[in-house]
Amino acid sequence: MTSLLLPQVPALGTLRRVLAGPARPYTRPGSCSAIDKQPRGGPVAVGTLGLEGDEQGDLRVHGGPHKAVHCYPWEHYELWRRELAGQAQAHDLLSRPGAFGENFSLDGLDEAGVCLGDQWQVGSARLEVSQGRQPCWKLNDRFGVPDMALRLQASLRTGWYLRVLQPGQVQEGDVVRLLARPHPQWPLARILRVIAERECTPELLSELLALPLPPSWQRLFTRRLEAGQAEDWSARVNG
Repeated sequence: MTSLLLPQVPALGTLRRVLAGPARPYTRPGSCSAIDKQPRGGPVAVGTLGLEGDEQGDLRVHGGPHKAVHCYPWEHYELWRRELAGQAQAHDLLSRPGAFGENFSLDGLDEAGVCLGDQWQVGSARLEVSQGRQPCWKLNDRFGVPDMALRLQASLRTGWYLRVLQPGQVQEGDVVRLLARPHPQWPLARILRVIAERECTPELLSELLALPLPPSWQRLFTRRLEAGQAEDWSARVNG
């Protein structure tokens, strides 16, 4: 399909916070995580593997060029505060950006309005929406909510990842501008719903596999198509 080019470079939203942090030992023996990101002031360099000073705890499933930058909408926080009312640990985290381990806290964007393959200009960097997040058990421990990973997946409020097409610098307050939208019929929420609802319709999976998916999503949908059933999530969401 011909890419939908947008010569007026419309603004989609704003970069509320830029966050990064090192990997540290986590809550369970032998585990490591960099989910506790902290705000970075001033310009921050972003390269093909992510933000300067940022790390990932388990490079088998995090980081790399297809998961260089993790984004999460600030607007979701109020929904989570309401849903998790009475959970003191969760409410403390949700008082400020960074609760979900995001690098970019964003205003004005969400999974329903962001499409696979969207290309953005943020600061001097050019970025591309590569995939949605598949939440893991570390969120359960971080929030003190035993099924937080499953809640995130079912809500479709997972956040998403960017790959870096052109390295540059970004900083708080930068406008997110849409440069191209090659797959307007595939907002991330649509793909995330296929995953969350364990959809295995061959025609739909074949259509998905025709998209420029990252390797992890290629494997996921190929296995569903071949097996005729959804994958086991227990290790990912429970640890």
